[in-house]
Amino acid sequence: MPLFAITREMGSLGIDVAQNIAKELNIPLIHHEVIDAVADKMRVRKSHVVRLLNEKTTLFDRLTSADTASSLFTASEIFDLACKPGGAVLRGWGAAFLLRAVPHAICARVCAPLTLRTKRMMERLNSNDGAQVAQEIRLNDEAHTAVVRRNFDADSRDADHYDIVLNTERLSIDDATQELLALARRPLFQETDATRQVLQDLRLGAHIRVALRINPPTRSVIVGTQVTSGVVKLTGIVKDDDEVENVVAVVKGLPGTKSVQSELRTMHGYRPRGSG
Repeated sequence: MPLFAITREMGSLGIDVAQNIAKELNIPLIHHEVIDAVADKMRVRKSHVVRLLNEKTTLFDRLTSADTASSLFTASEIFDLACKPGGAVLRGWGAAFLLRAVPHAICARVCAPLTLRTKRMMERLNSNDGAQVAQEIRLNDEAHTAVVRRNFDADSRDADHYDIVLNTERLSIDDATQELLALARRPLFQETDATRQVLQDLRLGAHIRVALRINPPTRSVIVGTQVTSGVVKLTGIVKDDDEVENVVAVVKGLPGTKSVQSELRTMHGYRPRGSG
């Protein structure tokens, strides 16, 4: 079934396009559900997650949050939702970047010029203060750009990251909807056993990163993970043999892991190039 990952700008009508897709195909539209799940996994209030993920955080939030924990939990939840049978429309939360490697996922950006978005939001908010509304839109755009840069080292406005970019200055909501539905019918975006395996492997990789983060003995460990058909390859440098065993044990205990190939090296056995 179709899987859509849609990012949009405030006032671009991307919400309406996402709603139309979900209605036309009778598949769930997922946005706010991510907040509940991430807050539950992180054991924090929903308001904390919203501020953290939208870059609207206080100094206290940043000091008390576990570094990149929010992005790790969010990625894990997005992959869990994407793996549910029946298809879905995932709006926001970095889904378009997380699912970019999944062949049957359609990654789209809905945009429009700032002047038009300002006019639309003024009408929606029943406001006559165009300057204030435009400033709020700019702040929202900057926050989204900063989050994407921080979590994915990418420019959210770069068309290279999407399968399609829809400008609602020229396209109506229905036009944009039909363009996405037409893509979903193309053979290129059909779900197969192979594309499902790609998604499952990405999901397992996300679960590994979360599991290592929440497990006290491996919380500070940074390792590389490569997952191919459930076979996990671990690379990197850790402190000692005990840390190797802890990492491997965590990965082996996760559902979906078929086997673990450890290429982890310890600090004791690591000699930088040029040494000695």
